[in-house]
Amino acid sequence: MSSECSCHGRCATPEPPSVTGRKIVLSGNPNVGKSVFFGVLTGIYNEVSNYPGTTVEISRGRYRDDLVMDTPGIYGVASFNDEERVARDIILDADIIVNVVDGMHLERDLFLTQQLIDMGKPIVVALNFMDEVEKSDIRLDIGKLSEMLGVTVVPTTAIRRKGLQEVMEAIDHARPGRQDPELVRLLFPSMQEHTGSQAEGLMVMEGDEAVAERLGVRPGKDRERFYLERRNRVNNLTRSVITELKTRPRLSRFLGRAAVNPVTGIPVMGFMLWLMYQVIGVWVAGDIVGFTEETVMQGRYEPWVRKLLAGVVPADSFLDQILTGEFGMLTMTITYLAGLLLPLVLGFYLFLAVLEDSGYLPRLATLVDRVMTFFGLNGRAVIPIILGFGCVQLGTITTRLLGTNREKSIATAILNFTVPCSAQIGVIAGMLAAVGGGLAPLYVAVIFTVLAVLGTVLNKALPGKSSALLIDLPPMRLPRLDNVVRKTLTRSWYFMREATPWFLLGSFIVATLQATGGLQNWQKALTPFTEGWLQIPPEAATAFVMGLVRRDFGAAGLTELAMSPSQVVVSLVVITLFVPCIASLMILFKERGPREATVVWAGSWLVAFLVGGILSQAII
Repeated sequence: MSSECSCHGRCATPEPPSVTGRKIVLSGNPNVGKSVFFGVLTGIYNEVSNYPGTTVEISRGRYRDDLVMDTPGIYGVASFNDEERVARDIILDADIIVNVVDGMHLERDLFLTQQLIDMGKPIVVALNFMDEVEKSDIRLDIGKLSEMLGVTVVPTTAIRRKGLQEVMEAIDHARPGRQDPELVRLLFPSMQEHTGSQAEGLMVMEGDEAVAERLGVRPGKDRERFYLERRNRVNNLTRSVITELKTRPRLSRFLGRAAVNPVTGIPVMGFMLWLMYQVIGVWVAGDIVGFTEETVMQGRYEPWVRKLLAGVVPADSFLDQILTGEFGMLTMTITYLAGLLLPLVLGFYLFLAVLEDSGYLPRLATLVDRVMTFFGLNGRAVIPIILGFGCVQLGTITTRLLGTNREKSIATAILNFTVPCSAQIGVIAGMLAAVGGGLAPLYVAVIFTVLAVLGTVLNKALPGKSSALLIDLPPMRLPRLDNVVRKTLTRSWYFMREATPWFLLGSFIVATLQATGGLQNWQKALTPFTEGWLQIPPEAATAFVMGLVRRDFGAAGLTELAMSPSQVVVSLVVITLFVPCIASLMILFKERGPREATVVWAGSWLVAFLVGGILSQAII
């Protein structure tokens, strides 16, 4: 897949060679169930990959001879963040759009529907969550809704597969909807003759600079006018098709409001974050990984592989060190992938699916949004930051939740510079307890200061602006087991498929360094620096080299050294700010690309030794 195009313009979308028919695009707001429609249409998740020039994942599949594409959840076709730019480019090239709408939130979702209709695209509207509509205190006149929109509206309950066959049949009869006459008058003939399509003309008139630049025309200045008119049309439409019934408030409404009210929401947030940390950071990263990594992989698998290759590969040879040595591609790599990473990824995606399906995730982001803005982030960033305390790899993975590349860069830097993983926290807590309570607050203050300074500097230095938290609050509901399991397994499979080559490459590099003496030379080069600038024992250099492989190994290596309380604090600050372990580094390369990953890796060396040295000169 080519990555030469810019995420600000329109990119050519590669198609499976066997697909020669129409482009059917699924579009809708976040959390409206598009993935279920995609699975039914295509029968299987054919391909999940990054859209060219971005880190945004999209799904492609085949329905008969047609190409089906699932776009990111958006509230409008625009270019405010990566998700919207990708969705915009795919929609502009669509032949037919299946617009999935949440029946419980027509006032919100129909804004996008009206914009798609204004683009002149043939549309089928799938009115989803009709089971919840039937249980609620509203009634919808679907026939009138279809008449006013001018397109086929199919009531569905996707998770129960109700109405999906009707949606598939309606695709062949998709037609453009009822457009605003004033908008049509403005679009024809002025913009269309310059752009070649009504959809592109609308984007230009609404001020989309990327589309206008690509077409060689000036962007319009009518975005606000069109948006207000579109909002008025949606308000009039919903008043005509919705009838409210007088019923008692539902429990889900009470829980939803409690989750965003600061008085009740902060304790709920504290409990949920504690639960997330206990499940993923303690139970999965500790107990489950302890069993899968140590008992299964190191205890059973690695001895079996070494025994299997003993008669084929000469012992202690270069090939033996590369394949089955301490950092071997068939030992450490497979152990990390199957014993460490896979349980963490499964645990994260399982918890994320539950939070998504329950409706709590957007409420959590809303509650902490104001605090996160100080670091150039929005409320969504609380998830990767918290999960990073369980495992930095996991936190880096979850930066995918953030809306812009800028936010992902800031969150990734904070995670890899300042957040210790759960295994490292255990060692650090034990060493701080041994030196007494007087110096422990100093360690916390230094790490927090670095985090605050780093976030502030990146917020001011990185170009662009972070996105505002534009998020819908779906009803609180019990997650469906089949939906949670499907999301967990699908996401985990595709992540592991992409991560495996990076781990193999990383282990090959480290094993080669060890076999050629490069790792030992690196250790010797650090020794005078640790003694002179950091004023800690020269043996600490060994712990730092161990930290290159596993951060908790590095921290554990410090426990064997005879140091004063002040030296302990300095060494813990350095090992916390030190470079991410090889597993985290491979995830960093995969998620953020070689250039940014290298900057973070090199920068963490500089920050760790600079801050540690300044602290050492001050207290030792």
